[in-house]
Amino acid sequence: MSDPDRPDPLELAEYAPGEAAVLSDAERWPTLSDEGRARLERWRRHPHAPRWVHATGDRLREEQLDRVRRPLPVEGWLDGHLATARRLIRYRRMSGLDRLEDFPTSSRRDLVDDLAAFVPLDADLDLAVHGTSSGSTGAALVLPDEVEEVARGFHLLVALAAGEGVDWRPDGERLAVVQVVHQRQAFTYVSIVSSFEQRAMARVNLHGSAWPTDAARAAFLADADPQVVTGNPTSLAELLAPEVRSAIRPLAIFSGAMALSAPLRAGLEQAFGCPVFDVYGLHETRPIAVRTDDGPFRVLDRRVLVETLDADGRTVPDGEVGELVVTAGENPLLPLVRYRTGDFGRLVRLADGAAGIADLEGREHTRFVAASGDLVPSVDLTQQLQAHGALGWSVEQAADGAVTARIAGGDAPAVEAALAALLGRAVAVERVDRLADLGEGKPRRYRSLAADPAGRAASADRHARPADTMGG
Repeated sequence: MSDPDRPDPLELAEYAPGEAAVLSDAERWPTLSDEGRARLERWRRHPHAPRWVHATGDRLREEQLDRVRRPLPVEGWLDGHLATARRLIRYRRMSGLDRLEDFPTSSRRDLVDDLAAFVPLDADLDLAVHGTSSGSTGAALVLPDEVEEVARGFHLLVALAAGEGVDWRPDGERLAVVQVVHQRQAFTYVSIVSSFEQRAMARVNLHGSAWPTDAARAAFLADADPQVVTGNPTSLAELLAPEVRSAIRPLAIFSGAMALSAPLRAGLEQAFGCPVFDVYGLHETRPIAVRTDDGPFRVLDRRVLVETLDADGRTVPDGEVGELVVTAGENPLLPLVRYRTGDFGRLVRLADGAAGIADLEGREHTRFVAASGDLVPSVDLTQQLQAHGALGWSVEQAADGAVTARIAGGDAPAVEAALAALLGRAVAVERVDRLADLGEGKPRRYRSLAADPAGRAASADRHARPADTMGG
């Protein structure tokens, strides 16, 4: 619980209420009706509301409302996308860019160094808003988002829910969606989804510091009764707290930004009796693929194309592990071509012929050095950790080969025995109760500084999947 009478020595100015708000409500929601305005004020002034830090709106005009409810057409999109890319500053002096394969790859570092080189010169900047991507490798980015594309992302979630038999439509005064975070300081706000009959949504910080009293969190969520909850695994795990679990009845849950463990997904499904969608994507690329079980991710039927490449940029055959490289055409202000995600996986074909991503592991393809000198891929550790109930984890190997693990939930003795058997060496395991206890933000899952038999470090840092693609 926060104490309003005691200064917070760690509070950052950017999280002061209203610090970043610059538009009026009329500018945020050009179509806002009297009913919508009353709804907005109700939640802004709710007696159990957390401290709202920010204010944001979808900025949609009347003629845009119907457009954002429909996905962009995908037939022939790649040809037009590449034609746009050739005119970018990034590529316009390059010749021979006839096919996708002719384009060089790009990375987050390229965006940090010269973001403007990736924005079309004829882009309609009147439709631009900015989104911040902290990433998981240190270099923060302020990216150009386009208002129609952001709004269309909400309706992508509606469509995904419908695919699992969920009839998600406006329902009285229930919040359409609540995006949950769990961190000491966060941007929080109430907004209106103009294209969803002006129902309210909110971005809510579940951390105790965000609430006026200990009981306020459950009371607010019970009254909000969100239809859908989105967040990353650390924040979604907080939904299993008894007072929160009994307060909400979501139709669906969407997880993004970090890897969702099978035990946590199963726990959420059991607690709420609804489908749990694991969405893979980056802020830069938008959602790429999704799954609702332990199988491969299904690449979404939208303007996205996935390749797997090796370290030298050569195509890896389907079925073999490679770095996921994405061409993304949903955001007209950032038309990316062959963007290196830093994530690894195998491209496979699903039973219906659709593209899938199996064995997805984010960031470096980390391998641990067993006592025998053999290299053990991190996916082998993932399987053992999940099998013994860990909701999340951080496993590190020192240069001398010693391995330590911290797990949230799960059977610590069983994990210790399984990892020791896998690596042929003792593993020190510490168990914490909650995912949040592993650290705020996006905790590192795997790191190995041990040298393989050839004398090379087995991996650099490996972090969880780096983007929050749930919107809000």
